Amino acid sequence: MSLSDEQFYDSDEQTEEQAPKVLARRARWYAVQVASGCENRVKMNLQQRVQTLDVAERILQVEIPQTPTVKMRKDGSRQHGDEKVFPGYVLVRMHLDDETWMVVKNTPNVINFVGAEQRRGQGRGRGHVKPVPLSPAEVERIFRQAQEQEPVIKIDMAAGDKIVVLSGPFKDFEGEVIEVSPERSKLKALLSIFGRDTPVELEFNQVQKQS
Repeated sequence: MSLSDEQFYDSDEQTEEQAPKVLARRARWYAVQVASGCENRVKMNLQQRVQTLDVAERILQVEIPQTPTVKMRKDGSRQHGDEKVFPGYVLVRMHLDDETWMVVKNTPNVINFVGAEQRRGQGRGRGHVKPVPLSPAEVERIFRQAQEQEPVIKIDMAAGDKIVVLSGPFKDFEGEVIEVSPERSKLKALLSIFGRDTPVELEFNQVQKQS
């Protein structure tokens, strides 16, 4: 059964002979669910399929919105990277018709478009998912968030974690994290000093989390 049989698209959107500028103007952004951890692979494979199958005038962009991150290492150095805004999804700007739907849907590791499930007329099986485009406001919010957000500083430590001090005057003391300050590369921990729990400020590279 073709998508047109499911009435996925209006008849005036089925014309494949429209000028590229008209197709580009009609293109909308769609969210596509993919296998976990396969976002970059899907993007690369889909971009290759777009060229191979000659649909570049109708599938215009494939994006994975990301925000910058800074991961604090144990030695106090910073590792810069990126974090996906929506893990498990890629965004595709496209003119949706039967052919472009198939190009995206048949890309390895693609699960489905995000949309509204169409109930089957008969039987108990799940129906097709009708792709629903993102609103212009949603698209603007997503990409603005990715472009303007300050780097998120990350460290594998949180309040409640048990730690051991590796260096300094409290070396070999054990304690519990009560506060983490990634922007300062420091944390506060309760250490038992002379039998009393005492809050002590430590550098990230002075401590190690206990398993």
